[in-house]
Amino acid sequence: MSCSVAVSNSPVFSPSSSLFCNKASIISPSSEALNLTLTHLKPSSSPASPVPSSPSSPFRLRLQKPPPGSLLSSSSSASTSSSSGPGSTAGLGPGSVSTILKRKRPARLDIPVGTMAMYFGVPATPCDVRREVEREGDGYSVYCKRGRREAMEDRFSASVKLQGDSKQAFFGVFDGHGGAKAAEFAAQKLEKNILDEVVRRRDKTNVKEAVKEGYLKTDAEFLKEDVTGGTCCVTALIQNGNLVVSNAGDCRAVVSRGGVAEALTSDHRPSREDERNRIETLGGYVDLCRGVWRIQGCLAVSRGIGDHHLKQWVIAEPETKIISIKPECEFLILASDGLWDKVSNQEAVDIARSSCLGINKTNPLFACKRLVDLSVSRGSSDDISVMLIQLGHYI
Repeated sequence: MSCSVAVSNSPVFSPSSSLFCNKASIISPSSEALNLTLTHLKPSSSPASPVPSSPSSPFRLRLQKPPPGSLLSSSSSASTSSSSGPGSTAGLGPGSVSTILKRKRPARLDIPVGTMAMYFGVPATPCDVRREVEREGDGYSVYCKRGRREAMEDRFSASVKLQGDSKQAFFGVFDGHGGAKAAEFAAQKLEKNILDEVVRRRDKTNVKEAVKEGYLKTDAEFLKEDVTGGTCCVTALIQNGNLVVSNAGDCRAVVSRGGVAEALTSDHRPSREDERNRIETLGGYVDLCRGVWRIQGCLAVSRGIGDHHLKQWVIAEPETKIISIKPECEFLILASDGLWDKVSNQEAVDIARSSCLGINKTNPLFACKRLVDLSVSRGSSDDISVMLIQLGHYI
């Protein structure tokens, strides 16, 4: 079987104008066309469907004869075809190619020079671009590991020897969402705002109110920045032998009392009955989206700093608990939900305790890493921050 197909001039090649002096000879049919029979399409042997192999058959391939001097032209009988009988083939005879057509140069593309700022932005802290961050200080250790996001949204703060007193300190873990701006802001501002309120009030019995005002002031200042996103917070203020733990969101604080885990905070999520009632009373709604309860169908936490577009329902007011630091209070774990979603409170205490209270040299930073690695091994893809504070330093 043979076929006939007309192939137009290819736009990829652009021969010189001298090759196309006679345009009519190129556009109009020529008796010197190249004939090419498709050898793999043989005539059917069935008498019910005979296929003619004559040059008039619609299955005959007709190639326009190229102009003299082109890539396909040659000094021999390359333009003639062989017999058109069944099963015959036609090809270009041997010969040297006189001229090779030049490929048309494409238009030049102006590609801007890329910079790191185009992809990551200018990092405010090393946490933005680093995969892992670790730190050890006087009585505390912290380890952060980035999840599947391009930039880490967790932040932390740690200040010891407040006002020159080795028994006073402030710690915090901040889990940002919708970007790291709110977590970065809270890590820089919340400590100062809380301490300013504590000093201003001079009422040691009303620390809860001072912490509350510090949270609300930080939230108000961030909203003035007109930046999107928000952050969950958990903080620990140590002074006068007391541990003042506060949270807004789903970051959590767990203390080890003689090896027994005790949660000092309760996660603020829309699934909590009191939080859901508060939101619905304010005109909002809580909906189950892909297995997660969310405010207005989008945010999975009900308290935090920032979240301007949901501020009517997502409040920054923390819940605070104060305990006296006793000898049985071994250490405090502050961590983002990247840990607590995969590791229980007692598991975390059991793993950390072996590294913090061992007979040999203690290694609390190793305990933080073990907890993070355990959460990752169980499928966590979130940013994970774990801070371990040895309370024996503050008795």
